[in-house]
Amino acid sequence: MAKNSSSSTTVPDTAWLGRGRHLGPEPEQDVRRNLIALKAAGVLDDFLDLDPAEAARSTVLHPRDESADPGPSARRLFEARWHVTDDVTVRAQLTTYDAETRRKDGEGGVTWVLAAEAEQVWDAHWPSPATMFWPDSNQVPWDHDVTSDLRLRLTNHLPKDDDELRHLLRDCTRQSWYIHVVVHEAMTPDAKGQQPVSTFLPPSLRHQVVEHRGTPEQAQIADFAMKRELSVRMPRGGAVVLPTAPPSPEYDAERFTVRTVFLDGSEPTQLLDRIKEFAALPRPLPAEAEQALTRLRQGWHLLTPDEELTHAQDMVTKYAEALDAMTTSRDLYREAAEAAQAALAEVTGGDGAPLTTAAPGQDKPDGSSGPGSGSTLSAFTKAFGRFREPKK
Repeated sequence: MAKNSSSSTTVPDTAWLGRGRHLGPEPEQDVRRNLIALKAAGVLDDFLDLDPAEAARSTVLHPRDESADPGPSARRLFEARWHVTDDVTVRAQLTTYDAETRRKDGEGGVTWVLAAEAEQVWDAHWPSPATMFWPDSNQVPWDHDVTSDLRLRLTNHLPKDDDELRHLLRDCTRQSWYIHVVVHEAMTPDAKGQQPVSTFLPPSLRHQVVEHRGTPEQAQIADFAMKRELSVRMPRGGAVVLPTAPPSPEYDAERFTVRTVFLDGSEPTQLLDRIKEFAALPRPLPAEAEQALTRLRQGWHLLTPDEELTHAQDMVTKYAEALDAMTTSRDLYREAAEAAQAALAEVTGGDGAPLTTAAPGQDKPDGSSGPGSGSTLSAFTKAFGRFREPKK
């Protein structure tokens, strides 16, 4: 897989992007079962299960460049298409990869990258693309963030060690694709208070958030670490939405800090509003996410019959235009060759031997003096001059 560096562009407002790690034994089988069930239920229009090498192969009807190749560590590529409203289609690709550690020692889980794009601006209330491929069950461990190895659908307590905490904050803000929220527990919550804040978020945003929890005794250490690393403060009993690194010009630490969050099972409205507001800010597009989005757009396979027909007609038109250009080019070369032959015949008298040029001052056959009328330069200039003249 490509290294996770950022590009100079931001995430398109039509796209939904995700990256995670599945720690179970049969990740591709989990995807297949879910896709089959959702298609049978009428949730999905259709899906494909592709070998990566086959997906990247170029054909006459479907020429593909190197951007369609997910790379040597790709295990499987899945495509799915569904409608979020009557007239808005979503197309999505999920690719599974062998993790580096898995290739070395058989451990580390399987990494996955998901790119989805709609025909209009993404609405957070639409279904999550993640649960179109992965079963929405806590029993299937598909939702580990690659950067932090923390889970999206559960609460994750901050490290006790100060150095580990600062390292985690750096990684989450610089490398993770997700929104990271830190909530401080003023007192140890009961079972209702332990459920993640993300359960109250709209479906498409629910799987874009990693929730960190600070225990009551971690208020000071968490505040110190976040102030030092990210220039944000951790209020006791409150929460903060962490910035990206570098932070967006539109990010204001005070704006994205909530002073009080009641962890009693009630809906934390103010915090949810700040998460939604943060999600609407422009965010840098990681290089790997940009590649996944390019593959989705340029390497799409799951065409409807109408799309297949339109694509075939477009390819016929392109090949016809290319053939016409080649024919025109051939005719131009032939005309140039004929002009060169005519010029050569003119300067050689047609027998291959160059015409004699009179020396300066020597009389011509008609008695006049000066250069001979059979001058080689004059003949070529005259011949090619006629070729360059525009046709009437």
